[in-house]
Amino acid sequence: MRLKRCLAKGSSFLPLAMLAMLAGCGDGGVQEVKAWMDEARRQAPVSVQKISPPKTFTPFVYASKNEVDPYSPAKLSAALAKLQANANGAIKPDLDRRKDPLENYPLDTITMVGTLQKPGLNYALLQVDKSVFQVKVGNYIGQNYGMITKIGETEVELKEIVRDAAGEWTERKAKLELQENKK
Repeated sequence: MRLKRCLAKGSSFLPLAMLAMLAGCGDGGVQEVKAWMDEARRQAPVSVQKISPPKTFTPFVYASKNEVDPYSPAKLSAALAKLQANANGAIKPDLDRRKDPLENYPLDTITMVGTLQKPGLNYALLQVDKSVFQVKVGNYIGQNYGMITKIGETEVELKEIVRDAAGEWTERKAKLELQENKK
């Protein structure tokens, strides 16, 4: 209220108020803070980590330069000749024979359900789906050229001819065990 009166009268109050405001805008201790920061910078230790030297480059020497190229026709011919030599005396299935009915089914779908004994001959009863087949030693079953080698009371042993990872024929033994119906 007084300020309005003073301004209204045109007094010299305005210049005095301005002077008071400018007096309050002094240093305010900024110089003290700047001096303290300069002193702290001088006293702080400077620690710069040493940079490790770069790794030395060791060039790779290709030592197989004088060896036979794995994709050369000579190497391929030698490998085919080796396969041909192995195929002549090696194990292989008889592809010219007539297939037995049970060779159309994978071995894991065939189950042994019983045996029959006739004078001098044992038969195994094998079931696929709902059909039962009578087999003897020498019959073929399964899709891997499996030939029955022995029929026992509780199992049928067979030898299969399969290809290994190198593509060569090898024999492996397998067996079917009697599956009893549990009620």
